[in-house]
Amino acid sequence: MSAVAALCMVGLLMVLSASSVTSLRSFGDPWYYFERQGVFLFLGVIAFFVAQGVSVQLWQRMARPLLVVTTLALMAVIVHGRSAGGASRWLGAGSLEFQPSELAKLAVVLFAADVLARREGKADWRYRAGPVLVVLAVFGALIMKQPDFGTAVVVCAIGLAVLFAAGLPLRWLGATGGLVAVGGLALAVSAPYRLARLTSYLNPAAHATTTGYQSMQGLIALATGHLTGSGIGQSLASWGYLPNQYTDFIFAVIGQETGLVGTTAVLVLFAVIGVVGTRIAWRAGTTFESLVAAGVTVWLVLQAIVNVGAVASVFPVTGVPLPFVSYGGSSLVIDLFASGLLANVARRQPGAPVHASGGRRLEAGSSA
Repeated sequence: MSAVAALCMVGLLMVLSASSVTSLRSFGDPWYYFERQGVFLFLGVIAFFVAQGVSVQLWQRMARPLLVVTTLALMAVIVHGRSAGGASRWLGAGSLEFQPSELAKLAVVLFAADVLARREGKADWRYRAGPVLVVLAVFGALIMKQPDFGTAVVVCAIGLAVLFAAGLPLRWLGATGGLVAVGGLALAVSAPYRLARLTSYLNPAAHATTTGYQSMQGLIALATGHLTGSGIGQSLASWGYLPNQYTDFIFAVIGQETGLVGTTAVLVLFAVIGVVGTRIAWRAGTTFESLVAAGVTVWLVLQAIVNVGAVASVFPVTGVPLPFVSYGGSSLVIDLFASGLLANVARRQPGAPVHASGGRRLEAGSSA
């Protein structure tokens, strides 16, 4: 998990660099966001070791209670959530706020892995996949009510990835994915602000002073970084030109301050997580462990792809943070907890041979 540790250190440094001007203007203290991110990182490290040290079987038993808690929290945030930027995504107050939608990613991974492990070997794919698809539909609808289109897409993609790893028929997964894509497109054009994001994504330069402003500033920051960047703390984007420069668009600041060298290094670290996570999933001793490892790996790598793609205008702006790097407590703590689950699976398989049975594992607790 050295790649995760490296990304956390990069994130801590870049949050300080990207947020110091905003922090000074808002709070009279350039260290405000950096200190908070340091606290979040400390809590995340604790979460990592808890996830790594506790029995995997216990986490499997916690899958269903966590699903219930997450569903209630997603419902509560619609009614009592704190609003910011036109969305209600946070529960709590002050330093005790958290985003239930981040918890939904973990709940989907554990629940899907549990159900599919218990029902492995059943001929009817509907029986195996049914509960997972229902949860994805419910979670997707609740998250869209916040509204948070980007996170809803990521949560559904995580669930479909776990179904794929469980060996469900590709034709049915393809059909399901197609329905999700069509539904997502319909939702994207149904709300004026989402439609505006989509049109500005298709041609950000034509909307450079309105809906395409953030995308254009992100591209400018990336382009002006050249090979080695302007230096840490020397980014013009951090002086108010780029909105959300220390959260969703922190990759643009990395590009401006460290150039192609720095952005490539960050992408390589996520690629390492993808390769190592895939290897852990393949060598896992039980179906549940294998699916958890696969789900966590897809979660972290996919979210990084979506974030970087949005900054580079490959994808529409979605508001999805860059794992381990963007400022934010809920995302960082839960991402580190998920990484701890991945490490937990890895440490249970020292010297385990690669399975040659097309992905089947010996099941622990796999009774239907």
